[in-house]
Order: sequence, then C-alpha cells, then structure tokens
Amino acid sequence: MSLAEAKVAAAEAARRAAEQNVDSARADAELADKELKRLEPLAEQGHISANSLDQAGAQKRSAAEFAVDVARHELEAARTALRHTGNRSSNPEDRVQVLAPVSGGILKLQHECEGVVTRGQSRLEIGDTRSLEIETDVLSADAVKIKPGMSVLYERWGGEKPLIGQVRRVEPVGFTKISALGVEEQRVLVISEITSDPEQWQTLVDGYRVESRFILREKQDVLQIPASVLFGFGDQWALFVIQDNKARRRTVKVGQRNGLSARILDGLAEGDPVITHPDDTIEDGVRVKRR
Repeated sequence: MSLAEAKVAAAEAARRAAEQNVDSARADAELADKELKRLEPLAEQGHISANSLDQAGAQKRSAAEFAVDVARHELEAARTALRHTGNRSSNPEDRVQVLAPVSGGILKLQHECEGVVTRGQSRLEIGDTRSLEIETDVLSADAVKIKPGMSVLYERWGGEKPLIGQVRRVEPVGFTKISALGVEEQRVLVISEITSDPEQWQTLVDGYRVESRFILREKQDVLQIPASVLFGFGDQWALFVIQDNKARRRTVKVGQRNGLSARILDGLAEGDPVITHPDDTIEDGVRVKRR
C-alpha cells in the first residue's frame, strides 16, 4: 500500500468514527437542552448564577457534527492526492492538465522530483527564444542620450557578423554597481530587441552574453579621422597634414566625436595624408617621411 492509499484508508476510518459519535452526541445535546430549559427559570428567579446558565448552553452545542464535515473534507483531499500524486496512468481523466501562459520551450526546471505543489510555487520557466530581449547596463551619463527606437549593434555574441537591434525602453530607475576597479557607478538598464533575421541567431538563447553598441547618430558619407590626429590650437582644433614631405598645420572644424574617431566638417579633404600621433618634435614646416 502506498502512502497516498494509506491516507485514504485513515481518512475513511476517521469519517466512520465521526459519524458513529454523532448519535451519542445528539443524545447528549438533548439532555443538555432539557437541563438548559430547567435552569432558565431558576436563573430568572436568581437562584443560580448566570455562569451556570452559560455552561449549560455550551454543553448543548456539540462539535460532533462539525467533526463529520472535517472528516469528509480530509477524505476527499486524500482521494485527490491518491489520484494525482505519482500517477502513471494512461487514462487522460486521471491526469492534471496545466496550461502554459505563453508558447515556447522549457528554459529551466525548478523542481525535477515529484511531490506536492503548493499555491504560487514556481515549477519551471518557459519562454520563446525567438523573441529575446537584450538587457544592457550603461552608465547613467550615457543612458540619458539613449532613446527608444535607436539602432543597436550586438557584437561578440559568437557569430561572424554583428546583429542589428532596436532600443525598446530605458528603465526609469538606476542602480549602483561596483566596477572592476572598485569604483561605485550609477548604471541604468537599457532594454532592446534583435531585429536581424532569426535564422542568423537561432543558437543565441536565454542568459547568453553580448556587447551592445548604441548608434546615437547616423549619417551617410561622413569624413572621419582618428581622434589621435587632433590637438588644440588656441580655441580651435588642428592637425598636421603632409605636403611635399613636410608637416603643415591646418585648423579644422570638428563635429561629433566618440573618443576613437571624430567627424571633420571643414578644413580637410578625403585622401589628405595626416600624422596620426604628432609629438612635440612635429612643428609646422618640419620635414617628415612617410612610413
């Protein structure tokens, strides 16, 4: 006999015992009712105390009938446990159907062994890996520049080419994170989604790591140079171009910069050779040699 079957047998015995106690409890209740009716006139005349009358009234109310109801509920619960716990029956009526809230696959099993499931207890995680979202934590100073709808490039995810995505939302609350150098940083989560063809990233699933590059500005046919070319000259930006094997200083108008490269709006033409890392020995008119 299994544990569930033993519980059913015990519940049935408890129900029978409770039902047998009802008859005797009813007889006691009738006796208590007669005693209560006899004492009520005496209480009105002041021959007995009110406490004695209350005790007689309490004896009238028997809990035996309530015990029968409890035993019946316990029996039903035991039968339910026997029907569903560890059930290996092929009969569909003997199975409990649990509907998933979304379509997809099983991502994680919280409990693999059989047992009783309590209300609200997590059993497994399911999701559709074809509709992944990317969480990227960025510095709060950078997060204020990111807006929903901006394009994103996902790099170092394991594929040969970067994936393309789009920002869905920027979380309204930041959090503190300790950097690798031990510095406290305020960071914000940016939620984005992959817009590239799912066939390109079908091996990318939940919990994987990617690096995100947010495209704040985008323009075609832009003239860019390495940021190391530029240096300050008065209140302007300048650089050295090579003309007739000599370094020539030239002031330029600079647009957006990202730390690695800079956009040149005026003062330089496409194809002009520049000195990438000018040091203190480079001056206007100094003879130079190309490597």
